[in-house]
Amino acid sequence: MLINGKTLKTEKQIPIMNPYSGDIIEYVSCATHDDVLMAANIADQGWKKSRKLSRYQRSTILSKAATIVKERRKDFAVLIVTEAGKTITQAYKEVDRCINTLTLSAEEAKRHQGETISFDSYEGSENRQGYFTREPLGIIAAITPFNDPLNLVAHKIGPAMACGNSILLKPSELAPLSAIKLCKVMLEAGYPQDALGVLTGDAETGRALVGLPKVRMISFTGGIETGTAIIKTAGLKKYAMDLGGNAPVIVLGDCDLEKAVESCVSGSFWAAGQNCIGAQRLLIEKSIYDDFKDAFIKMTQSMIVGDPMKEATEMGPMITEAAAIRAQEWVTNALEEGANLLCGNDRDKSLFAPTVLDNVPANSQVLCDEVFAPIVSLVAVENISEAIEIANEPEYSLHAGIFTKDLECALTAADAIEASGIMINDSSDYRFDAMPFGGYKLGGLGREGVKFAIEEMSQTKVICFNRG
Repeated sequence: MLINGKTLKTEKQIPIMNPYSGDIIEYVSCATHDDVLMAANIADQGWKKSRKLSRYQRSTILSKAATIVKERRKDFAVLIVTEAGKTITQAYKEVDRCINTLTLSAEEAKRHQGETISFDSYEGSENRQGYFTREPLGIIAAITPFNDPLNLVAHKIGPAMACGNSILLKPSELAPLSAIKLCKVMLEAGYPQDALGVLTGDAETGRALVGLPKVRMISFTGGIETGTAIIKTAGLKKYAMDLGGNAPVIVLGDCDLEKAVESCVSGSFWAAGQNCIGAQRLLIEKSIYDDFKDAFIKMTQSMIVGDPMKEATEMGPMITEAAAIRAQEWVTNALEEGANLLCGNDRDKSLFAPTVLDNVPANSQVLCDEVFAPIVSLVAVENISEAIEIANEPEYSLHAGIFTKDLECALTAADAIEASGIMINDSSDYRFDAMPFGGYKLGGLGREGVKFAIEEMSQTKVICFNRG
């Protein structure tokens, strides 16, 4: 734990495993209910300092933090590989995105402002004038997952700091080390040490944190079931939640086939498929289905799977062996239901080969639920209308993609697909850290993306002068 700038230990320790080797690389403390209460009281006092920081000071701190992360880029990348199993190439990209997220937060800290209000637009208020400001909320509880253990932390603490909040972070118990390292950088850069705390721990730690009356907002990335449980426990608070997706990518007959295949392979298997906007369902027009399928399988089978520290490796392990076992069970169930295995479904401990299915029954779990694994299903469709209908079937979504050279088809899809982001001639897994990002339907609440997260993490205050 990191509380008031100090590393604290508890009797109960959680082992952090290297997903590839299975070795224990570190132990972290499991925060108790009393630890959470103590951290909240300190964070409440810290908010009295952080809220008084000028926009210039907040921006300077965030810029300095971005510079420090850039200077320690290799250290952060190696740590991501070690605790989360991403390939070293993917880890470097995540570090670069973290630097960008902090830089965007520094820029938005200066732009975060209110507006004047035209009181005289209403009869009887002609003698009034004024404005509104944007104020911090107080303590924000941030809960982050293992799959982007650095940048998703930056997406919560960066915007929270940009508007002067106090933050209590609970990182994933599977991969908390990058988060701790980043938070130490934020303190080194000058953020008040009592306004940023890290509470490592298990589900009980999380329940204690979200239930605190002092917490004004919860920013959570994870699953629907956990998100629902948080709301039931936490009660009347502000929420921003990314609750997962089941991303469809439509591939029409007029597309650039080579580009579509390459993008979809990357989109399906990035981070071993542990990606909430990863391509899970590829809806391919029948006129090119066989050509796409053959090229997709060929490229998938050529992927180098193994040691994530080797630069040549294209896909590393899943986060745990249990996660890989679960993925294989889902594939086995789909095969028993009548699906065809085109490639993959081989497992070696936590390594699960990139897996491609087709002829998957419409009610199969690998189509209906978020797989969060290197599993993709190919579905043949007659036309764009059928593709859109299938794309919209799940009750939760984040992103979708479409490959076509026809502008009208692209715009039709953009208008009709029920998702918060439509990537045209890109896989669903494209994300730029300044864009609004969040769930659609049951896929989430609120938005991330630095500017939009700052709006979620602040509140307005109206100042009105009566000159009458």
